[in-house]
Amino acid sequence: MSSRAGLRFSKWSRVMRAGGYGKAFGRRFQTTDAAPAPTQNFVQRVWNSPVGVKTVHFWAPVMKWAIVLAGVSDFSRPAEKLSLTQNLALTGTGTIWTRWCFVIRPANMFLASVNFLLAGVGIAQVTRIFLYQQSLKNGSVIQIAENDAKDAVETTKGTAKDPQNAAKKAVE
Repeated sequence: MSSRAGLRFSKWSRVMRAGGYGKAFGRRFQTTDAAPAPTQNFVQRVWNSPVGVKTVHFWAPVMKWAIVLAGVSDFSRPAEKLSLTQNLALTGTGTIWTRWCFVIRPANMFLASVNFLLAGVGIAQVTRIFLYQQSLKNGSVIQIAENDAKDAVETTKGTAKDPQNAAKKAVE
């Protein structure tokens, strides 16, 4: 117990010698006499930035835009010619790396935007592929419309022939 009391006294005496609790001791602080940092124009800031033109953090997103543009150009292709596995890979890559762009330092918003759009293109293409596959299972849109029209005609005929039974079926 005595050693702890001695440590407390030692700490208290150092604080009091520094001028009390309001002042810090043993630390360096910037004074107001320091010269202001030189201002840089836009080009210098981009050039010297941690994600600037001199780094891979700039050129990787620039090159990745080619993948996004290729995915956008696939919107003009028919859905039966699109690859589901390829577009799932684009979606997964875009979502994983979008999240990762916020974790790594320096945070790279340019790369995050590219990956976000890559995921968006992938999701749109995967949705197109799934809708196409569903239409193959259910038939074409024209066949679905014809089947719905036949069902509506049969329901109308059944209602006209036996209105009481049709009302009971509608309630159930």
